[in-house]
Amino acid sequence: MSSNRRGFWFWFSAWFPVLLGIGVILIESTEALGANYTSGPLRRLYEALFGHVSWREWDRIHHIIRKIGHFAGYGAIGLAWLRAWWLTLPRSRFVQDALLALLGTALVASVDEWHQAYLPNRTGSVWDVLLDCCGAITLQLVVYVYMRSLRPKKLTRVE
Repeated sequence: MSSNRRGFWFWFSAWFPVLLGIGVILIESTEALGANYTSGPLRRLYEALFGHVSWREWDRIHHIIRKIGHFAGYGAIGLAWLRAWWLTLPRSRFVQDALLALLGTALVASVDEWHQAYLPNRTGSVWDVLLDCCGAITLQLVVYVYMRSLRPKKLTRVE
């Protein structure tokens, strides 16, 4: 399909998941969703599922939950970027799309952490950007392995 035959709905469906993911990050990156505000509700949910934990245990568990959120959330955004590039660059190789997706993910993660550095109850961390990128890389590798198992020799598109 040539690019001049692609209409609004093609571009919308290709890039809307990326915009949606960025929108979710914008909401989650607010003062209202800092660790001091998420601890109480998450602890109640955790204790309802697994039973009582001490404050010391909870601090560690809460930290792990938030880091898993980074890894999984940015992994999903990385997949949205990968899908968008895969759809809009039909003659590119998977690795090119994956690198562009990683670049987009790293850019969003960096801007997010920079923004959080200016909020009173949040911090900006290079380590979180690295964790975010690891989530994107991991899920991209899962997709790559899955695609290779479906079509071992057809990871380049010919249209």
